[in-house]
Amino acid sequence: MQDLHQTGHISLRDAQLRYEPHFLSSEAADGLFKHLLTQVTWKEDSIRIFGKTYPQPRLTALYGDRGKSYAYSGIQMHPTPFTPELLDLKLRIEDLSGERFTSCLLNLYRDGKDSNGWHADNEKELGNHPFIASISLGASRAFHLKHRADKSLRFRMQLGHGSLLLMGGAMQEFWLHQIPKTRKTVGKRINLTFRKIN
Repeated sequence: MQDLHQTGHISLRDAQLRYEPHFLSSEAADGLFKHLLTQVTWKEDSIRIFGKTYPQPRLTALYGDRGKSYAYSGIQMHPTPFTPELLDLKLRIEDLSGERFTSCLLNLYRDGKDSNGWHADNEKELGNHPFIASISLGASRAFHLKHRADKSLRFRMQLGHGSLLLMGGAMQEFWLHQIPKTRKTVGKRINLTFRKIN
């Protein structure tokens, strides 16, 4: 697996990827992290894998401006209206990206045992070739990417505090990504993924 250290636009086959490591200042990222950690009503849903039910290895919450639910891995989520903090962040990302978003899925990784397995953000509600904006707050975690067809294309990058990752083009069609478990001692991480639910 190769390391990706680039910032700005990253050249990947069948994908549009852009990484802005300092999208939020340290002060702004610190404040937002503390606010979300204490003010969000975090939930631990159960997921069904091969006929067995397990607690999802992270906590989640969904916010949105159209009241549209979002479903993945057998979980149906219903949004809470955007808070002023999330709305301000959404508008900033929209100004940078030129895209528009209707919802934000939040994930809280409590420690290195919390994770998100290989997947693509390709649910039917997101339409064809969705554009995803991902903000990372708190502990830095590894982000892995692999191409569905070309097994030689496997990458990893560190998503740091206050960073923004933009994923577009055909990325969700041709690539899978994950936040793997780690045995290292790591602190809490909050990830916000802004998306448009059709």
